[in-house]
Amino acid sequence: MQVVVLCCFLFSLLGGDDAAPAADEVKYLPGLQKQPSFKQYSGYLSVADGKHLHYWFVESQNKPPSDPMVLWLNGGPGCSSLDGLLTEHGPFLVQDDGATLQYNQYSWNKIANVLYLESPAGVGFSYAEDKNYVTNDTEVSMNNYLALKEFFRLFPEFSKNELFLTGESYGGIYIPTLAERVMEDASLNLQGVAVGNGMSSYEMNDNSLVYFAYYHGLLGSRLWTELQTFCCSEGKCNFYNNPNENCSASLAEVQEIVYASGLNIYNLYSPCPGGVHQRFGIERGELVIRDLGNSFVNHQWTQLWNQKLRGLASLHLSVRLDPPCTNSTPSTLYLNNKYVKAALHISPKALDWVICSSEVNLNYGRVYLDVRKQYLKLLSALKYRVLVYNGDVDMACNFMGDEWFVESLNQQVEVLRRPWLYNDEDGQQIGGFVKEFDNMAFLTVKGSGHMVPSDKPIAAFAMFTRFIKRQPY
Repeated sequence: MQVVVLCCFLFSLLGGDDAAPAADEVKYLPGLQKQPSFKQYSGYLSVADGKHLHYWFVESQNKPPSDPMVLWLNGGPGCSSLDGLLTEHGPFLVQDDGATLQYNQYSWNKIANVLYLESPAGVGFSYAEDKNYVTNDTEVSMNNYLALKEFFRLFPEFSKNELFLTGESYGGIYIPTLAERVMEDASLNLQGVAVGNGMSSYEMNDNSLVYFAYYHGLLGSRLWTELQTFCCSEGKCNFYNNPNENCSASLAEVQEIVYASGLNIYNLYSPCPGGVHQRFGIERGELVIRDLGNSFVNHQWTQLWNQKLRGLASLHLSVRLDPPCTNSTPSTLYLNNKYVKAALHISPKALDWVICSSEVNLNYGRVYLDVRKQYLKLLSALKYRVLVYNGDVDMACNFMGDEWFVESLNQQVEVLRRPWLYNDEDGQQIGGFVKEFDNMAFLTVKGSGHMVPSDKPIAAFAMFTRFIKRQPY
């Protein structure tokens, strides 16, 4: 009898078939004045070919056994989802000193269990045994699916909860391609997907950005007239892959203004941390490359830019890829603190944490130039709810391109475009605008840039709550 009791005790300690893995529980997180009342876990999910994806899972502050499961993926490709946790909608936000955390009263884990996954391998603390970080959209979607399966194997108590797949930016590719796999697995209780400021179609993103730039006062009448003359005919403009040399020359001017003039491409009306013209620099012995976004991928200008990045990267052993006008120093200092890494059970095989991996980004194979097929497949099932939301002053993945994309799916309109409202300390506010279709909504967040929960945390939480709880926007 004693042997049986001892075995059961050891089994429960190690994390049996009905409990979370005890070894991954974060018992003490540095930087907090008071440790959280909810449970959190950090460790690795092993997927194909010796790849180990780091996860950080925060249980709901409400009712973990019954609250929904939410997966969150940041974009890039090559950027860490811990940026979403520590600067957007996680339970604690890193402070400017890079050492302390403050609780976030608008954390998404107030109402949901949230899994932050660093994907693909080579991003953040995720790593591959063979240190090969060349990958593509198809492989990433499969490994994200395998990571989800592994998570639910380790946390079977959450396997029946409602599941939502969410992300932002290049998550616009990650999330629908993952959802296409998840919807075919009856063991996963998928309920819906939400994508913020997502890359949905390169063509629509590029074409709409030129209009966005002109109507926000960036281009001027002379350049706009040239664009209309050389890039447009019969009332239709092609700013995406136009062979006209004069059009290409005018677009080069647009690119210079949008990407290289010092404007904050993630929020047109926000200042640029670190100042303008900070494309390259040396910090702590590392070459720092500020990425210029992923638009205009088919234009010669960007191909030349990527060649320049690869050339510079080949000359330095240590290269960081930082999004422009973004201060990642606090997160970088915090996550590379040896006590934090110990608390999060980070493998000694993992690289030092950086917000975005230049190696992953520069070697990434973009398979999908749009995700129309994936959205139509989800919507044809008639049971998943879909939210596409955009901060309306972002230039990296602008609201107009995503609105065009949603309209192109030709879904039945249920609610005409209207303002949506939320409450803050000053009373009821207009959060933005929303248009609803069968099982789908397109929603803007007024005055927000690329990272909606960072810019407008109260509005973002109201939006997230209504999406998760199937409430009207």
